[in-house]
Amino acid sequence: MKNVELLAPAKDYLSAVAAVDSGADAVYIGGARFGARQAAGNDVGEIARVADYAHRFGVRVHATLNTLLWDSELEDAEAQARELIAAGVDALIVQDMALRRMNLPVELHASTQVSVRTPAMARFLGEAGFARVILERALSLDEIRAVCAATDAEVECFVHGAICVGYSGRCFLSRSVSGRSGNRGACSQPCRLPWDLTDGAGYTYLKSRHLLSVRDMNLSQRIGDLLDAGVTSFKIEGRLKDVNYIRNVVAAYRQAVDQALAARPGLRRSSVGESIPDFAPDPSKSFTRGESQFFFDGRRAGVASFDTPKSVGERIGRVAQVGPKGFRLERPADLAPGDGICFVRDGELVGTRVNAAEGPRVEPNRMDGIAPGTEIFRNYDHRFNKLLSASRMRRAIPVTALVEVTASGIRLVFTDCEGISAEVGRAAEFAAAKNPDANAAAVRSQAARSGDTIFAVGGVEVVGGERFVPASLVAELRREGLDKLLQARAARPRSHRILPENPAARYPSPTVTAEENVTNRLAEAFYRDHGVQHVEPPLELAPSFEGRCVMRSAYCIRREIGECLRERPRLQGDLYIEHGAQRYRLEFDCAHCEMKLIAAEK
Repeated sequence: MKNVELLAPAKDYLSAVAAVDSGADAVYIGGARFGARQAAGNDVGEIARVADYAHRFGVRVHATLNTLLWDSELEDAEAQARELIAAGVDALIVQDMALRRMNLPVELHASTQVSVRTPAMARFLGEAGFARVILERALSLDEIRAVCAATDAEVECFVHGAICVGYSGRCFLSRSVSGRSGNRGACSQPCRLPWDLTDGAGYTYLKSRHLLSVRDMNLSQRIGDLLDAGVTSFKIEGRLKDVNYIRNVVAAYRQAVDQALAARPGLRRSSVGESIPDFAPDPSKSFTRGESQFFFDGRRAGVASFDTPKSVGERIGRVAQVGPKGFRLERPADLAPGDGICFVRDGELVGTRVNAAEGPRVEPNRMDGIAPGTEIFRNYDHRFNKLLSASRMRRAIPVTALVEVTASGIRLVFTDCEGISAEVGRAAEFAAAKNPDANAAAVRSQAARSGDTIFAVGGVEVVGGERFVPASLVAELRREGLDKLLQARAARPRSHRILPENPAARYPSPTVTAEENVTNRLAEAFYRDHGVQHVEPPLELAPSFEGRCVMRSAYCIRREIGECLRERPRLQGDLYIEHGAQRYRLEFDCAHCEMKLIAAEK
């Protein structure tokens, strides 16, 4: 059987618990430093708490240590890595190859920041000792399939959430705009700003549009395709998202993954426990810039979100009529007081609250900008979020119980769904019961009460029910037995793929380019030992970006606006994007179907 993993983000302990309870098979969380989300860091004690809770269900904990490292930081980074390992993490997600050289007793995963896009790179990383490669989000299904076929490493891919418009780990736009670097965990997200599209000589084709902002990913309907391609870990983006987002999205993907696994008997989920939501999961009701499958079926137009980089939520309908206090939709909608609605006005997203709603008629808090033909979206569902906040969803491990009663004692055995058992008992004299059937039923009922434990006792066999056993004794033994079973689960050795670095592995190119960012001596030694002859100075440390490529992307503005160079476009000559003093020339590599941003003089 091959294990399959649903991997959820965790900002902190509470988020991690919500992810586990909602059905995640693994969570990823950031340490105090050196993570690609500085705002989602946690101390080692917090991560130890996460590991303790997660491991009860066989849920793995992956810690992000995925920024570039300077030589002066290597000692601190290694110290943090070893603290995280001691805290119980199952894997480290890394970008900098220096961590491969630290002889760490832990499973290593090559972060999406490594920008794995080719079979050759995936094969190399697997041979170099990485147990898993995490793919760039812009790959198509065919490209993913080819990567999976080329490597013995596990393959993980994002299936939901925000998308970096540039290749992950190869984007320097934030660094060139503000000095804040995405490769150092501090991206300022200039891709979400409004930009002008110009000819560079004073003429503006598009004014103040979010030209680099793309919709969020939702591959919930393609899990089966990814399983068949060879992907074994499905990753949800969102380490900065709130607990309600985690509950809703993880529960939705738990259902999608389970449905796909049910049709593939050679695959199984990698953790245990049943999570039954007390709400109907719906990712469109949580933060979303609009859903997209991005380039999963090949590169195409329609993935951008030019109007806004903010959450638009679910489409409600189009306005048919307006009045002084409200409007009427073309068809009835399930809106309610307290809902947040939004619409685009003059290229900007405008939001308001619903005061009253019935059928197609809606009375918002403000009517400014709402006219016939306006498309209305709901970006906050008040009733749904109230359900999420009040959710008491728990995760429970199925357990069976055997109660054996003799004249001289009682024995209670609990066995969980993985075959782990715990036995407790008492020596005592038990007289015959006046009503054996009622006594056996009472014993069975008492043994099945799992209370606030992580277990759900689903079947109890009673042997010797004709002898009377006090309910208080059965309850006492049940508590002892389930606690002992919990300890037995915690004591199990965890399975890891801690792989050696194969010195014979050859890097796919004789050169490590500037955009691949070798920023310390250990990383340089790693590449040279694997056949690299030339290591270019890292772009991350460039004193100036003028004339340099600060972003490469599978996304293309020309394609998005119907001006692809392969299709006789009307727009000729150079194109630029501009925001204030920031100016970038667009360069189009049609042979590879890529767009580049070249920093121009300010």
